[in-house]
Amino acid sequence: MFEKIHHIAIIASDITVSKHFYTQMLGFEIIAETYREARDSWKIDLALNGDYLIELFSFPNAPTRLDGPEALGLRHLAFTVNDIEATVAELSARGVDVEAIRQDELTGAFYTFFKDPDGLPIELVQN
Repeated sequence: MFEKIHHIAIIASDITVSKHFYTQMLGFEIIAETYREARDSWKIDLALNGDYLIELFSFPNAPTRLDGPEALGLRHLAFTVNDIEATVAELSARGVDVEAIRQDELTGAFYTFFKDPDGLPIELVQN
């Protein structure tokens, strides 16, 4: 029935800050950038390695979401990396605060977390 994830939608509190974070810090490419006047909202379509992946939105007066990795709802986004140590070093050099690398005791995979400008947890996984 399902083939793959089509996209992930993220509502940013400051579209300029989040646009910079996802493009300049994480390396996503802007496919399209649209201002929707009727909604007073920006929509920025982002791709990673040529694959459409994230819709980044701004909405005026968007309510805040509960924080914490154990709150109900989407827990985090996770991206596969080939070399987690090199990726962490590159992100750190760009000013991203990344947690220490850990190893999953069940799978043996190495992983770590960091947050986007609105506190959304993002995981890196090296299998």
